[in-house]
Amino acid sequence: MAIAPEKQKAREQWTEDPCGAVHGGEHKFGTREFFDAVERHRYTEYAPWMPEVMGFNEFAGNRLLEVGCGMGTDLLQFARGGALVTGVDLTPRSIEISRHHLNLYRQHGDFAITDAETLSFSDDSFDVVYSNGVLHHTPDTAGAMREIHRVLRPGGLARVMLYHRSSLNYWGQIILRHGVIHGELFRGNSPADIMSKYVEFNESGGRPLVKAFSRREARKLFSMFREVRTQVEQLTRPELYFAGQHIPEPIFRVLRRTVGWNVIICAKK
Repeated sequence: MAIAPEKQKAREQWTEDPCGAVHGGEHKFGTREFFDAVERHRYTEYAPWMPEVMGFNEFAGNRLLEVGCGMGTDLLQFARGGALVTGVDLTPRSIEISRHHLNLYRQHGDFAITDAETLSFSDDSFDVVYSNGVLHHTPDTAGAMREIHRVLRPGGLARVMLYHRSSLNYWGQIILRHGVIHGELFRGNSPADIMSKYVEFNESGGRPLVKAFSRREARKLFSMFREVRTQVEQLTRPELYFAGQHIPEPIFRVLRRTVGWNVIICAKK
């Protein structure tokens, strides 16, 4: 079935370069050693806040859907925590990898290839819908949020991460470094063009659609939900260059939760 060009670019990107695979590169792809290395980097080096904030152990016995499961790294954590997990992705290879990943660790999950904007599930099917770093790549992000709302049961919980436009990464890297210093803005490229070129890329030249949202815009996307909370996370000390080594932890924590690269939305239907 034909899909939109932006979605085809994303599918090609993550078929060629599964998200996070580089961090297991010293091991054979698909082995326990490979997945262990990917997991170790994700939760100890890149985003140590993630297990607590995303609540991997909070949903035992709940039906949980991950929209855009990638290699299944987060989905495995929810399964280990006792959730009854389903993973969907637009990319067939991602589904193959995720299924293999969970099987390798003797965890069960259901999987399907589907589009986030037209989820192939009945109304009120899940207790929890989770999506991390995916829905800023789909053309109709608002439509994807409506689909999440539709498949959630009344009282169900959505937990979604989108890129944060009021972040140090956006203004420091996208706008200042690439846009102004490297001249991308002066060559007629929009911030979205620059993000597509530098935020998500691989050696094959994949340039999928990339968007970023303010906290206010993120809350508006979830306006059909009964309760909506936002939280900002994701900043590493190396991103602050020399100063990163010397900032006291309490101040660094404030920066991470103010100008971090991720805005996490927690919404109840």
